[in-house]
Amino acid sequence: MIDYSPFWNTLEKSSENLYTLTNKYHMSHSTLHRLKHNKDVSTKTLNDLCRILDCDICDIVRYIPSDTDQPL
Repeated sequence: MIDYSPFWNTLEKSSENLYTLTNKYHMSHSTLHRLKHNKDVSTKTLNDLCRILDCDICDIVRYIPSDTDQPL
């Protein structure tokens, strides 16, 4: 399972917030909703977040093994 809880921690520590992400950087509300609910987001979105927050990918996302993942 992909978990975006590191993103919320990183965002909290940064000078940015949900308002600036949506208004200054034009990130959609649906993208933020997807992050909040650990849904799929594009690698472009992850790249943009790393650039905006000046952080590494591990500050945005982490992988947690889960039995509920779809079979390979």
